[in-house]
Parts: sequence; C-alpha cells; structure tokens
Amino acid sequence: MTATTPRASQATTPRAGRTAATGRGEPQASAPERARELLRRGFGLIGPRHPRHSVTVDQLDTLALPVADDGVVIGVDAENRPAVLGLNRPLPYDVVLIGGLWTVQVIALRAAATGTRVAVETARAQVWMPMVHAMGGGQNGMAVYDVGRVPPLGASAGTPVLVVRDCGMRPPRGRVVSGPWQSVLTLLPYVSPVAPRLVRQARLVGIQRVSPDEAAELGRTMALTRAEMDSLPGLSDGLTLWCTDRDRQYVMTQPTDAETGLLGTPRRMD
Repeated sequence: MTATTPRASQATTPRAGRTAATGRGEPQASAPERARELLRRGFGLIGPRHPRHSVTVDQLDTLALPVADDGVVIGVDAENRPAVLGLNRPLPYDVVLIGGLWTVQVIALRAAATGTRVAVETARAQVWMPMVHAMGGGQNGMAVYDVGRVPPLGASAGTPVLVVRDCGMRPPRGRVVSGPWQSVLTLLPYVSPVAPRLVRQARLVGIQRVSPDEAAELGRTMALTRAEMDSLPGLSDGLTLWCTDRDRQYVMTQPTDAETGLLGTPRRMD
C-alpha cells in the first residue's frame, strides 16, 4: 500500500493542475483574459454563435427571389398592378411603339430617373428640349441629337443607355443600333410601310389607338386575336397594348404631378 500511494499521487495530481489551452500546470485563464489573448494574436472579436440555417430538398421550391422585375414602371395593368419595362439588358433589345410622343417622353423621363443615359435621335428637337432643360441642361442623363448624328455612347452594365428614335413614319436605318446594355426605342406615329419590318425585328411592340385598317394590318403582322384587333381603334389616351411573341398586356400610363406639369396630360395625338 505504501509503495503504490506515491505513484498514484504522481499520476493524478499534475493532471488536475493542467489547462486546456497549454497542457502545462498553469492556472486556467478567465474568459476576459482569453479574449484579450485572442485579440493580441490577431484573431479578432468572437461573434455570436448561431445554428446553421438549412432546408430540405423538398423545401427548396418554397424559396423564391424576384427576378427580371427591375426596370421602369410604365403604368398599371388591368389588375392595377405596376407594369415594369426592363430596358437595361445584357443583350440587344429593340422596342417599337406605334403611338404618341407623350408616352415615349414619359418612358424616357422615367428611364433617365433610374440612372439610364437617354439619347434622343429626332428631327424635332424643339419638343424634347424642355425635358432636357428640366433635367439640368443635358448634364443629368438626357441628350438630343439630329437624325443620323448619334455618336457611339459607350454603354456598359454600369452606364446603360436608351436610344429613343423619334424620326417620323419612315425612320432611316440608325447608325447606333441596340447592343449589350443599349436598348433602342423607336416611335412610329402610324403604321407606315416600314412598320412591318421594324415590328418583326423588335422584341417588344406597343400599340396605341390606330385606325381599323391599321389594326387589321397589325393583326396580320403580329398574329393578334380578333378581340385584340377590335380593341385597338377604341383605346383611350394613355392606354397601350404591349406585345411580345407570346404575351399581350394592356397598360395604362398615369403621369405624376411633375410629369403633367412638364408634358401635359396623356394624349395619343401631338
């Protein structure tokens, strides 16, 4: 018994005095001292500890993020929900509006307000200059150019561009075309002889009030339904039928007070 007692004491006593950090017989440090030591070594503050967030495979379908709903609010749909036009895209995007100047100017004004640079190609600069002056004389995202005089605009993801072509019923082929982050919006006041070509090339077409003959021609070109063709001659001011290859949507553009003061009330004719 006396021979084994010292060995037992030697085996257990040192372990009782060791610390988890050093393994040596040093007194165990307090929590504040351990934190100061971590800071001294450059480990930084210790953040709160939270359990990991995880979902099962069956729950993945319940997760959703809004995609492709960013852009310019151009009005409200039939259910009074905001209708958003995404103009800033990494691929070329052509839009044609067969309608009035007022609607195009509202779209251009709202696009500039979102940070898009707007370049207007027009033979009637006098109707666009009040907008340019109201926005700071061309220093805040909008500039007007003569037909065929739009320079390269250097569009990029950080500085997207919208080119508005207000060149009459027979717009010439533009020097500046759509490209990555540079969309082109062409205004046609009526269904002209060049309208079918422009409509076929466009990704999005807007139609405001037109004559029955024009509605019939657009119906053949765009494969509109009978109900859609019959509605076109009776559309009210500010109402547009927007069409893609697969979708149709009526949108009512409603001006803000500032837009009414600058552009007036909605109208189809100028």
